[in-house]
Amino acid sequence: MTSIQYYGTGRRKHATARVFLRPGLGEIKVNDRSLDDYFKRESLKLIIRQPLLLTETAEKFNIHVRLQGGGMAGQAGAIRHGLSRALVEYNRELRPKLKEAGFLTRDSRAKERKKYGQRGARARFQYSKR
Repeated sequence: MTSIQYYGTGRRKHATARVFLRPGLGEIKVNDRSLDDYFKRESLKLIIRQPLLLTETAEKFNIHVRLQGGGMAGQAGAIRHGLSRALVEYNRELRPKLKEAGFLTRDSRAKERKKYGQRGARARFQYSKR
C-alpha cells in the first residue's frame, strides 16, 4: 500500500526542514512533537501556518516535519519554505499565489562572520587617541 505524500525541503539561516504532506485533518508534527509543544512563541506558529492560510489548505493535510540545525526563528522560516514547496508539488496552480507572497524564495540572509582585528562583523575595537 502506497500512501499519497508530498515533499518539500526548506532552508533558512542554518536550519533545514524536510516537510511531508499527507492527507489528513490538519495535524502538524515537528520532530515527533506537536507544533504547540515545539514552538512556544505564537509569532513563529503564525509564520509556519502562513502558506496553509494563503492557499486555504489548513484542514486538508497532516504535516510531518524533520528539522535540523539553526535556532527557533530560522527553523520556523525553513518550515514555511519547505511547506510552500510541498504545496506546489501537491498543486502547481498554487505556485503564483505562493510566489507573490514570497514563500518560495530561499531567504539567503545569514549572520555575517566576525573579522580578525575587529570586535565583531562590522564593529571595531574602541579607538583611543591618548
